[in-house]
Amino acid sequence: MNRKCLLEISVEALESALAAERGGADRIELCGDLSLGGVTPGADLVRTTRAKVRIPIFSMVRPRAGNFVYSTVEFAEMKRSVVGAKESGMDGVVLGVLTKEHRVDVERTRELTELARPLPVTYHRAFDEITDLHQALEDVIQSGAKRILTSGGAKSALEGAATLAELIEAAGERIAIVPGAGISSVNIAEVARRTRACEFHSGLSAALPYGSNEYKKFEEEVRILTGQIARISQTRTTWE
Repeated sequence: MNRKCLLEISVEALESALAAERGGADRIELCGDLSLGGVTPGADLVRTTRAKVRIPIFSMVRPRAGNFVYSTVEFAEMKRSVVGAKESGMDGVVLGVLTKEHRVDVERTRELTELARPLPVTYHRAFDEITDLHQALEDVIQSGAKRILTSGGAKSALEGAATLAELIEAAGERIAIVPGAGISSVNIAEVARRTRACEFHSGLSAALPYGSNEYKKFEEEVRILTGQIARISQTRTTWE
């Protein structure tokens, strides 16, 4: 039996969320300021997007741009953001916390994961700043997160495909590995073939540059991706 593959699109505005939904995206990652890599979206954006968008929305929880080592005050803000996401009807949260030694902060991540319940947690690309990704995989699993968004430690998911494949094999059914970074209609089929992933993340920044309002073009690019995702789902059984 074929397993349906999923496409998550990151957005920073209601209009782009609606365009992604029209294009057939399975899930939205809602962020503030994608030009900085994505931070916690404002409460108004969360509420209006939830009111208008019907597909699942995962909200970014990141108090600032920069590194992922957070102060006590910043961590308290993250906890408030997790609670706010639950109260606003989000379907999941996306976060990542590192120690000063650039390892997964298992204790803090677990605290946020437990606070988020029953919402699932995606551990974001803070993961890619860790040297030992296989140990990081075990640490994230220990924290209770359900997904890891990663490029395999490379600049793009395509460049990190070999590592992604290793992580997916090591993860088994314990956690989902979601390739992200530089994924587009040009390379998603190759990323899928090399990694055997079944969830994919794209920001399509080439189709909708940060601050752009070319939402029709964005919608069309998402539609092309979703068409490729459908074909990937159908051909997964031939990859073995």
